[in-house]
This record gives sequence, C-alpha cells and structure tokens, in this order.
Amino acid sequence: MYTGAGTRQDRDDDATVGGVPTDGRRRGPRHPVIAALSVLTLLVLTVTLAFRVGDEDGPTPVPQLLAFLPWLLAPAWLAALGAALSRRWLVLLWALAVLACTGWFLRPYGPSAPSDTAARPAKAQFRVLTANLKYGAATPDLVKTVHRERPQIVSVQECDARCAVALRGPALREEYPHRIVTGGGGARGSALLSIYPLHDRSEVRGRLSMPGAVADVHGERVALQVAHPMPPKPDSTAAWRVELDRLRAVAAARGKLPTVIAGDFNSSQDHAAFRAILKTGMHDAARMLGNSRTPTWPTRTTPVLGAQIDHILLSETLLPVDGEFLDLRGTDHRALLVNIKLF
Repeated sequence: MYTGAGTRQDRDDDATVGGVPTDGRRRGPRHPVIAALSVLTLLVLTVTLAFRVGDEDGPTPVPQLLAFLPWLLAPAWLAALGAALSRRWLVLLWALAVLACTGWFLRPYGPSAPSDTAARPAKAQFRVLTANLKYGAATPDLVKTVHRERPQIVSVQECDARCAVALRGPALREEYPHRIVTGGGGARGSALLSIYPLHDRSEVRGRLSMPGAVADVHGERVALQVAHPMPPKPDSTAAWRVELDRLRAVAAARGKLPTVIAGDFNSSQDHAAFRAILKTGMHDAARMLGNSRTPTWPTRTTPVLGAQIDHILLSETLLPVDGEFLDLRGTDHRALLVNIKLF
C-alpha cells in the first residue's frame, strides 16, 4: 500500500536532481576553517581599532599594532575575502566596517602648513637634523651628512662612545662649537649639536638620555629638546607611556618660548601618547609638509612599508619651509632634515 510518506532517501532524491537543489541554488562548500580565520583576524583588528577610537594605547600588543595601523588594511582585506569565499555575509559586513574605520584613521592628524609659509617674513631661519644612529653604527655617515647638508642644529640618538668621540673631534668641533653629549653611550647616549650658543641646559628623565637647552638663534631664544623615550616593547610599555608624558609636560610648559622637539619618539600619530604632545599646540613638521605617513623605521622596508616614529615637532611660531628624509648607512632609522622659519 502506498502511504505517500516515502523514505528519507526518496525525499532526498526528490529535493535534488544530479546533486543540484531543485530550487536552483548551488550550495558550495562553506570553508569553515577560512571563516574561523577571518573571524579571528577581525577580532584582533577590531580590538586595536577600538583603542584607537577611544584615544587610548591599550596593553600589549595594541601599541605595537597601532604603530603599523595603515598596514592593517592588508589583513582586513584578507578577512573580507575569506568571508566572501565562505559565504559568511555578516562577517563580510564586519570586515567592510573594519576597512572603513581603518581608512578613516589614515587621514593625517593635526593641521597642515599654511600655503603662504615660504612667503612670510621671518625673524630667523635654520635647519634641524634628527638621526638615530643605532648604537653609533651610523656615526661615519652622520658626519658626512652634516658636512653635506649643513644643518645648524643636530639631534642625535643612540650615540655610543665612538659617536661621542667623533662629535667632540676636530671634524665637527669647529662647525658645531656648542654641544651636549650625554647618556654614557650605547642606546642611552644622545647629543645636541648647535652652531648657536646653548643656555639653560636640562634633561627629560628617562632610561635613555634626552638632553635639552635653549639656543640663541640670531638673538631669538629657541628651546631645543632631544626625544628618545623607550620603545613600546612588552617589558617597557609602561616606561614608554611615562616618558612620552614627560615630553608632553615639557611641551605644555613652554609658554610663548619657540620650541623644537626632535628625535626618535618610538611612536606614530596613531599612538594616543604621541597625540597628547601634539594637543599641547606642537605641530609635526612632516605632517605640515604633507608627509605624515612617510615611514622612517625600519629602513629595510622603508619607504614602502614601516612606521613614522622619527619626528621634528614645532611650536606655533615655527613653520617648516621644506624637508626631506635621508638614508644613513648603519642604522635602521631614516634621518629627517627640516628647514624652519621663526616668526
């Protein structure tokens, strides 16, 4: 007797013809592993962006990821592709939201230079060079560079014993009669060279040396400060925050004194601790010249890939006229040279 119920196999056969659903939809494989990897990637990126939105640097590994925020686009695109291949449409929407948020933060932070900068009359004009020498290894090329480029002020980080000897030697003594060399060498050592007299010497406390002084620039007082806080490694993130905050305090206490803070900040515009310095009214010279995303570290991948962690910051009465990033042999940082007008 036929009851109309049929077997399960009969129902399955009725639902498909040749393995294709009778409703016309071809159901491909869902790629669960790809979907899971996409979700995991998006979780990491979302947490990182959440701290960026909240104006915080967060715990490790967030500060390290924030340093390379523009390059988060690559894993976000891969996650979007994985979501599409696995037909996880909500995950795809999530990936597109992460891409949009990352793209939003790629905009330069802070104001650009006024278009009439070069045409305005100035009280003085001088050039500043900042360079991290990687334990002094780039000292010979630094000496060649300052002879060639003739900056009036040089901020040096990671100046070891041989670097200190070179900076005090006859090759530079005549050109830079005013100098501060501190820190005892290695990564701790720093230096400030100037053709102008230096007064009111100071030091920002940190594990790495950060000397400062006030220069007499053609009769105008200009505060100079070397920046070299600890890098945000897992075991030194707390020191990194504290030392960047001390640099922020120097910037905030400047009053009307024209101020230059130059060095290896070990932070980019995507770090809240660095933006806190800019919020005191300091301006990033590279940003003002239209180069806010030009990487300075590590040199083995720059200028294509990397992070801009070497900066020259200027207070309100100082404006950059032009600038360039320079490659020094022996170091993993690019140097930055900026021509500055004082108004």
